[in-house]
Amino acid sequence: MCNRARTREDPPTLFERFGVNWLADRPLDNRFNPAELYPRSRAWIIREDERGRGADVMSWDVLGSQAAWPMTNVRNLAQPQWKRLASDPAKRCLIPLTEFCEWTPAAIDLGDGKKPTRGEMWFALPDQPMFAVGGFWQHTAKGAGFAMVTCDPNDLIAPIHPKAMITILDPADYDLWLRGSYDDIVALQRPYATERMTVRGPVFPTRKSGGG
Repeated sequence: MCNRARTREDPPTLFERFGVNWLADRPLDNRFNPAELYPRSRAWIIREDERGRGADVMSWDVLGSQAAWPMTNVRNLAQPQWKRLASDPAKRCLIPLTEFCEWTPAAIDLGDGKKPTRGEMWFALPDQPMFAVGGFWQHTAKGAGFAMVTCDPNDLIAPIHPKAMITILDPADYDLWLRGSYDDIVALQRPYATERMTVRGPVFPTRKSGGG
């Protein structure tokens, strides 16, 4: 499941793309690298409160390190703890990305005398250089944390990760995700159109051969 993603844009582009600014007078934590997202790393998110819609900074772990593994992605919104968050518009968010990664199902021999390794497959949306994934967030003992909502995979992702993909939203659905009912959220939990996505890879960034 997606535990590796990128947001290779700067705040002004983020603000223009989503029509927002910082929710606070100044962000609580802007000393991080949003270009490379890993579990428990800091990332930009878009949410709404009494001040309106704006950008915030949170950790990619909706449980705030309370579990042995980071809770970065959630599928079953009928579970009570997730239904509570999904039902509350104030706890929903958009996660801006420019691309995300899934690993090849099997390790690949690169012919370099080293152990076979799984390659990175990077997915992007040509018509949306910066797109949004549906998610939700909550306060934790270690600060605010968020998770991405997942859904069934489309035909591009299924051969690589047959269990699920992140819930990519059409811009026309941003308002519904942030303000709609619980049933609206469940209805939006669907695979993104295959023909609107591209994939590149496999790439092996830690190896000298086998890909770029």
